[in-house]
Amino acid sequence: MEHIENIIVGISIGDLNGIGGEIVLKTFEDNRSLEFCTPVVFASIKVMTFLKNHFNSEINFHSINTLDQISEGKVNVFNCWKEPVNIDFGKEDPKIGAYAIKSFIAATNALKNHKIDVLVTAPINKHNIQSEKFNFPGHTDYLDQQLEGESLMFMVTDSLRVGLLTDHLPVKEVSNHINEALITKKLDTVYNSLRKDFRISKPKIAVLGINPHTGDNGVIGNEDDDVMRPTLKKIKESGKLVFGPYAADSFFGSNNYKNFDAIIASYHDQGLIPFKTLSFGQGVNFTGGLNRIRTSPDHGTAYEIAGKGIADENSFKEAVFTAIKIFKNRFDFEQLTSNPLKKAPRNSRK
Repeated sequence: MEHIENIIVGISIGDLNGIGGEIVLKTFEDNRSLEFCTPVVFASIKVMTFLKNHFNSEINFHSINTLDQISEGKVNVFNCWKEPVNIDFGKEDPKIGAYAIKSFIAATNALKNHKIDVLVTAPINKHNIQSEKFNFPGHTDYLDQQLEGESLMFMVTDSLRVGLLTDHLPVKEVSNHINEALITKKLDTVYNSLRKDFRISKPKIAVLGINPHTGDNGVIGNEDDDVMRPTLKKIKESGKLVFGPYAADSFFGSNNYKNFDAIIASYHDQGLIPFKTLSFGQGVNFTGGLNRIRTSPDHGTAYEIAGKGIADENSFKEAVFTAIKIFKNRFDFEQLTSNPLKKAPRNSRK
């Protein structure tokens, strides 16, 4: 079976006053990474040269002004702007936020137009990116609008995968948003992603309850009895291996999570606190459910250590590796499930 050998990895540079530039440099300083992927950093050669000099990096860049100039085996820098940028590490600056979004939008357009194969986003500051032209809580919400499919925040490592029913919602609104349609949609997205993106043929999925102790038979709320249980019962009857709802407080501490291919949490902190506790620095934020692949590290801008040369690049590096693995898994899945009489194209970016 044919495989894609060298994946074009687009990188949005994130908040330049944070650690994004540093972890990008550290990830691709090792030339061995260029044997299986071709990075394209969406920024400017002036900015990347400043970062290279500041961090005493020996990385070499290939400056390009059109995406047709991408060179395999080199760290490409696509110039999204020409003017100099005043980088002040550790400072929240709306001007820097505007450059983060300029990079992200250019990278997203390249992803949509198949000029890059996958997108890896360096951390942004959700506050300083807001403007009249860009009014989204973050990367995922914009990608959900620009790409096909239904997005899912899916936090993943090799041994732990946590998806969310609701993500960036105030806690007081969570129960109002959880209904049969949402649960069914998110479970389908997780199930299909496990099969297509992670090559798990018969996934086992656990779902965490909405209320403490899943409501204690109505003593602490009725949502689990009235909405969650009947919906999961219906989904299980359709043939999917779905279990729950489980009480969230003891689920991870008892190691029960190890019995499942994925866990779906009802809201943001219910899923992300245990995920980051168990895997911080190695986890990856994967936007599942869309027709194109985007990953990011499991941390933020880390202003407090920005510019000091001490940022850990492992989560960003894992985000790159994960995006490449998912791209290849999807390619193989499509080969296996397509009409065998039709020859599939070797390279899906054509």
